[in-house]
Amino acid sequence: MNTARQYWIMKNEVTSYSIDDLVRDRQTCWEGVRNYQARNFMRQMCVGDLAFFYHSNADPSGVAGVMRVCKAAYPDDTQWDATSKYYEPRATRERPVWERVDVECVERAPRFVPLAALRDEPALQRLLLLRPGSRLSITPITAAEFTLIARMGGDAGISVTTYTRKRCRKFSR
Repeated sequence: MNTARQYWIMKNEVTSYSIDDLVRDRQTCWEGVRNYQARNFMRQMCVGDLAFFYHSNADPSGVAGVMRVCKAAYPDDTQWDATSKYYEPRATRERPVWERVDVECVERAPRFVPLAALRDEPALQRLLLLRPGSRLSITPITAAEFTLIARMGGDAGISVTTYTRKRCRKFSR
């Protein structure tokens, strides 16, 4: 098990579940991941890891906030629910196929960071998110990339240490 803090970008369609929903709920399970590579990234997540909440398929798409992993990967119950759009007929309780993690809200980004701004930043050109054809809903990023994106989002003095120390609280806009 990895004990070093890791950093992630986690995408979700804004019409399905947005940063506003996470701010309201304060905590949620990140379910419905149905890509093996994204699932494998999720399996690497540890409690305390930080992730950007990225609004995908939005106008514009981009980084909307920060969240923290508060429960490591565990079986996604939706894979056994025949009425769920995430149902997986191959999955059994003894051999689950899909997993999820729980995340908690750290904060809504003071300034939304659109995809175009990420693309324009030379230091971010290695992001998996920016690769042509990349559709992964979960991708790792470095601590330096995390700090740079946080600064682009309006936290001029932010560091990963600052985010690590922040406690979840109700955020208002």
